[in-house]
Amino acid sequence: MILPRLTLRQWIGWTGFALVFLLTAAVAVWRGDILRAGLDPQIPFQTYDPPPAPDYADATAWALRDVRTPGAGPAAVFFLHSTTYDGGKEWNGLIGDPDADAYLQRVVLPNYAGPFARTGSVSAPRYRQASLYTRLTLRDDARDARAFAYGDVLTAFDTWLAAHPTGPLVLAGVEQGGELIDRLVRERIAPDPALSERVAAVYLMDVIVARDPLSPSLPACATATSIGCVVAWSGVDEKNDGAAQRRLRRALIWNGNGRLVDLAGRPALCVNPVSGAADGSAVPARRHHGAANATGLEWGVRPAFIDRAVATQCRDGILRHTELTTESFREVGDWADRRKARQYNLFYADIESDVERRLNVWMASNAG
Repeated sequence: MILPRLTLRQWIGWTGFALVFLLTAAVAVWRGDILRAGLDPQIPFQTYDPPPAPDYADATAWALRDVRTPGAGPAAVFFLHSTTYDGGKEWNGLIGDPDADAYLQRVVLPNYAGPFARTGSVSAPRYRQASLYTRLTLRDDARDARAFAYGDVLTAFDTWLAAHPTGPLVLAGVEQGGELIDRLVRERIAPDPALSERVAAVYLMDVIVARDPLSPSLPACATATSIGCVVAWSGVDEKNDGAAQRRLRRALIWNGNGRLVDLAGRPALCVNPVSGAADGSAVPARRHHGAANATGLEWGVRPAFIDRAVATQCRDGILRHTELTTESFREVGDWADRRKARQYNLFYADIESDVERRLNVWMASNAG
């Protein structure tokens, strides 16, 4: 069979088509690497000039400052938000970055601070958070940027604590915020017996922390009515063993020198947010209090719940759970947004119920 000879124009056309096809395929395969590289500050952290420090005497340094909803309880809540700054030029985000603030107000506060609104007055400092890029790499520069954020958190906490000299305290953080609260608990709160006794509970959401050594004064919550203890979990779909293994393999935890080091096979802490207990019992969906998508809601507005929908179990330090398949609980947004804390909360009502129960036990224990 004799193939027809192609003209020069046809050769150019077919060559151009082939190049476009190859480029399209390359982008599809390496898209994540390309986008990740675009967030790299391209400067060593040691020579990096961080943004100006926030002044926590100024209201603008707080996303929420002692905000109360009608009928809220007696606790003071210190909440640390998750990563909202993508990165690019900076290792650590500017205070007041408009895109980061918009994501904080629209997604993070309604979904993750919202469950604590009925607990008492809620405060959420802005801080020079490590960028999203620092959570996509294990480089030393990224670890340094994540550790740098702790300085702001400690300053904000001490400012907040001075305004709340008595009464019960609740601390909560999600993702990067949970990581920083973990260090705050270990270094600032646990060594202070008087301060530890004021803590009703600590909530570390969507973050892996080491199970040991937790301070005896602030251990993992053994039961649903334990107080002065830590509730922590990192959730993965029960069918996705690969994701669970990758999360443990890439997890970083604080060492005694305030450095982030590899988990390296150490046991991770998992307290089931549905049962409120640090054990490996399978918790059926009928005990699930309710998931919610609160994105876009104003502060104090309770979302609609889907209850009895999510089965859970702590296995190997990871909270394995069933997924919701309704439209409201699907990942949305661009590539960067899909790598931040989820834009819904599978355990919104469970957290709300858990903190209310522990606070009531704390109040009864400290009556009179």
